[in-house]
Amino acid sequence: MFKQAKNIDTAFRHVRSFTLLVVTACFTLSGFVLYRSNILSQQLQDRIYVLTGDKVLIASGASREENMTIEARDHVSTFHNLFFTLDPDDKVIENNISKALYLADGTAKKQYNSLREAGYYSQVIAGNISQKIIIDSVTINTTELPYSFCCYAKMRIIRPASIVTRNLVTQGKLRLVARSDRNPHGFLIERFETLDNKDLKTEIR
Repeated sequence: MFKQAKNIDTAFRHVRSFTLLVVTACFTLSGFVLYRSNILSQQLQDRIYVLTGDKVLIASGASREENMTIEARDHVSTFHNLFFTLDPDDKVIENNISKALYLADGTAKKQYNSLREAGYYSQVIAGNISQKIIIDSVTINTTELPYSFCCYAKMRIIRPASIVTRNLVTQGKLRLVARSDRNPHGFLIERFETLDNKDLKTEIR
């Protein structure tokens, strides 16, 4: 009789140990599933699904810090394309310069005023001149605010009888500002100045 009771007690301890093991395993598995579900949920929230016709494209979200250098470089390139690309049409010039001046402070406006007072834009219109810019590279230093930049480019000035290729090197600072429709990158160019703008060659057309 005592042996039977001892066997029952041993069996009970085994059942209890097994039950505790199963419960612990269930809790561990549930915690792991919740953890993985949370990670997957966060990854899915960083994705945007774009429908194009019968295809679904995935666009991944990223923090601004991850793309800061790319955005800064594109801001500088956009400003230079708008500011230095000219055609013999006062409306086109005015429209491009107006867009460019939303991306920079008064130093760019001062340079524009100097060129206008010197009759540069009038000569472009009267002489049927087109001015195109080709950006070679833009370097950005993001170690401290405001970020400093340097832009290296070439300008092609197309006249009725010749094409002049001119070197262009500019520098300035980039200050963080609020994004807007007119300034989607959220940067403002400060202390803008032209370091070099010499003729490189002239081709006869």
